[in-house]
Amino acid sequence: MPPNMADWLPPEHLVWFVIEVIDQMDTGGFHRLSQRGGVGRQGYDPDMLLTLLVFAYACGERSSRRIERLCVDHVAFRVACGDDAPDHTRIARFRADHQDEFVEVFAQVLRLCARQGMGKFGTIAIDGTKIAANAAKGANRSPDTVRRQAARIAEDIAANIVAEATATDQAEDVAAAARGGGNDDDLPPGFADHSRRAANIKRALDELDRQDAEHAAQDTADAQRAADLLRRVQAGQAPTGPVPAGVDPVAYHRARVSRHQQRYADLDGVAGQAASQARREAKRMVKRAEEALRKAQQQAADGRVDRRGKAARKRDAREQRARARGGTGRVVNTTDPESRLMTEGSGGGTVQGYNVQFGVTDDHLIVGVHVSQDANDAHCYAPTLASVTEHAELLGQHIGLVLADAGYFTEENLTSPGPDRLIAPGKNHAVAADAQATPTTGPPPPDLDPYDTMRHRLRDPKNAEKYKRRGALSEPVNAHAKDRIGLRRFARRGLAAVTSEAVLVAAAVNLNRLHTAHSTG
Repeated sequence: MPPNMADWLPPEHLVWFVIEVIDQMDTGGFHRLSQRGGVGRQGYDPDMLLTLLVFAYACGERSSRRIERLCVDHVAFRVACGDDAPDHTRIARFRADHQDEFVEVFAQVLRLCARQGMGKFGTIAIDGTKIAANAAKGANRSPDTVRRQAARIAEDIAANIVAEATATDQAEDVAAAARGGGNDDDLPPGFADHSRRAANIKRALDELDRQDAEHAAQDTADAQRAADLLRRVQAGQAPTGPVPAGVDPVAYHRARVSRHQQRYADLDGVAGQAASQARREAKRMVKRAEEALRKAQQQAADGRVDRRGKAARKRDAREQRARARGGTGRVVNTTDPESRLMTEGSGGGTVQGYNVQFGVTDDHLIVGVHVSQDANDAHCYAPTLASVTEHAELLGQHIGLVLADAGYFTEENLTSPGPDRLIAPGKNHAVAADAQATPTTGPPPPDLDPYDTMRHRLRDPKNAEKYKRRGALSEPVNAHAKDRIGLRRFARRGLAAVTSEAVLVAAAVNLNRLHTAHSTG
């Protein structure tokens, strides 16, 4: 072997670049939490462990056991760890103990990218992808099953605690005699397994309680929305969006039809190109409102009127779909209770996992990360944009335009404060087809609701052309994270832990792009 590790690899190799990057970072947070002295073996340098972990992620290696083996038989990994290989438990513990510090690593990598002229915030694309949890779908249980298991464990503990203690003492005495005396402080395997099982059930029960509180908050929000709708209708405004809780769907849609018909009548006889375009818009909305009214009237005639709020209707629909597939409806996972059963992609398959959101710049730099338990993207726009905005301000940048697909097409996302946005009402091909078939020019009429305002904007060929960039920005980054970094299944469990891992993956993706720019610059 060469006497100098610097001779092992070419100077442009990624490992040397990662070492240089970590050397430029402020890693004080990692050092504050690390024990380097005292009783026992001297601890590993936090900078070395951080370098090893970041390099491993950049190479698509996220298993602590695999990283340990590579530190023995792979030259680049031996360089990263200074030829002093840590075991997999130390690597895993470092990753778990410093999960909050990885957010700062992500931010510092962004600063380094900005120094290289990267990070074009003129256009931002937001998109989500489903990542499997470190838990099997087979570990899902109904709330009743979880509560029965919890009660059974409590009964077992009460009934067997004395017998288990006696048996344990006897086993320890036999083991001590075989060793020639002494104590054994390790927990018996059965007790350890029992404790772990009880802890998992406790976490599942806590998650069920949290979900119940969340559902109650959603129902309260629906009730507040109904009261707000009543005030708006009384003020002569046209209602928009889904029917709120407690509102008669027929009356709701009849009010919409009446309002749009009045608007169409007000435009009758008005000359000019703008008025002609406004009449076409009004006519489209009248037809859409009339169709919704006919559907509501048919449901009322069939006795299928549902006056619950949107959140309650969606929960019921999910449970019905689950039962139709042979399931039990609402479930909680006893391995990772914070994970959720989600539909993956357009194929209709399901994954036990999390919804990972990335905000991506025009030059494919990840500048925002958010991990959600929501199966759809509707409530992920605002927190992901908040993450993007935070890092834009950190770099002194301004967000010009945000692009998002139909999963984010809600009134809240269309009207929330923030930068200009184009959010599609449907599939990409439908957006392009509408822009060709019924193109618009100029700003939308001021009395359009938020949904039709966005439809009007996306039928403008210029905006439709801008929207085409969405897939070209977000999808390559998602593919990079999944295929090159290997983020197809999280290594850790729990929302906070997987969020930390997603942030570390984002930093690795950006570091690879920075290395490429540095090598070719």
